[in-house]
Amino acid sequence: MSLISEERTVRADNLSGFAGVEDYWALLKPRVMSLVIFTALVGIVRAPGDIHPVIGFVALLCIAVGAGAAGALNMWWDADIDARMDRTRTRPIPAGRVEPGEAMVFGLLLSGASVLMLGLLVGVLAGALLAFTIFFYAVIYSMWLKRATPQNIVIGGAAGALPPIIGWAAVTGNVTLEPLLLFTLIFVWTPPHFWALALLKKRDYERAGIPMLPNVAGDDETRRQILLYSLVLAPVGVAPFALGMTGWLYGAISIALGAFFLLFAWQVYRKREGEAAERACKHLFAYSILYLFLLFAVLLGEGMVR
Repeated sequence: MSLISEERTVRADNLSGFAGVEDYWALLKPRVMSLVIFTALVGIVRAPGDIHPVIGFVALLCIAVGAGAAGALNMWWDADIDARMDRTRTRPIPAGRVEPGEAMVFGLLLSGASVLMLGLLVGVLAGALLAFTIFFYAVIYSMWLKRATPQNIVIGGAAGALPPIIGWAAVTGNVTLEPLLLFTLIFVWTPPHFWALALLKKRDYERAGIPMLPNVAGDDETRRQILLYSLVLAPVGVAPFALGMTGWLYGAISIALGAFFLLFAWQVYRKREGEAAERACKHLFAYSILYLFLLFAVLLGEGMVR
């Protein structure tokens, strides 16, 4: 048995207790799931046409369960590296509360159920997109990209950017420019968001053997990439307004939020040593979450009153 295989196996004699409901809930990555639900809801609300509230709820539920299933499969596969990282070693599998095989079966069952229900009860395209999202996150990102390339977050970010497209497809049965813009917004937002965290957790990723950009290309190159992606993100955030898809409220807020994002990114680029550098990364990471939430909140609000 290889070293990786041995590390991936959590032995019964390491169990610290029996798994509870909260442990299986943790396998679903509820924080990630909440973002998926929110962005998918924006896709549903912004889509032209009507959807029955019950069907809309079913669509959101299936998308949420599918996202959770992908999270469980990710935790199953990454049990070995999670055990080496301070911020993940208390997760259910490395902590010994859930066995890897149980997490795998749990994730596979939820994956199949969510895709089948979405495809049969809502729409074939939405179901197919959800299946692709789960596959991309669990296989392409978790099993391949994460351990193979420092561009793991860039390419793997596609999985987290797909929920608005799935929500849109649940209503319309097709995909047009607006959901693709929402996809692009999340896709371009992901690298500066996660690289700010990677700068803070560089030693953690190094200990786990994950080739995050700061560990491979260095902190200075990571800061440069954060700034470059931020320069792209600011106009992408304004694009829905510039193309006439939103009102003036979104336009004004997106311009202001984009300007502040660039300011925080510039601080990360400029401050490179000591506590000032750490604070700059923390500020950008925290602000990036607020940035995406506010943009999608305005999109949701405008969609509900139109």
